[in-house]
Amino acid sequence: MSPTKDALLELQDFLPYQLSILANTLSRALAARYADEFDLTISQWRVMAVLGRESGLSANQLVERTAMDKVGVSRAVAGLVRAGRVSQRDDPADGRRRVLKLTPVGRGVYRRIVPRALEFERTIVAELDGRDRARLERLLPNLLKAATQVAAQSVEAK
Repeated sequence: MSPTKDALLELQDFLPYQLSILANTLSRALAARYADEFDLTISQWRVMAVLGRESGLSANQLVERTAMDKVGVSRAVAGLVRAGRVSQRDDPADGRRRVLKLTPVGRGVYRRIVPRALEFERTIVAELDGRDRARLERLLPNLLKAATQVAAQSVEAK
């Protein structure tokens, strides 16, 4: 069916909406598993997850890797610093930049959460057979690439 001026958007069938609902549902479900025990927000966990893999990043690099906005990253980092889970220091190569790392306390929290997060993922994907899982692993990067290109075009058009 080709779009017409009278076409209606069936939101529940709209892929961006479906993916947003899925992402939010998964994030809330995962956060519920560690929020109380570890006193972490979803944003704080995302920051810790990235710093657990790549230490010594700036806030701007965290924005890029998490696709969160600057304010969200800033608040998450501030909370993690207050909790003693992340340290920040001036970058010797660029004094305007702050380098962020997990502290030993933060690293301990990270090590305790990761197995739970991986088990959560296994539970979710257990609903897919091997072929569907392989298909999903191929499709997600393609969708991300297409979305990134569309977003870049939108920015350029401004």
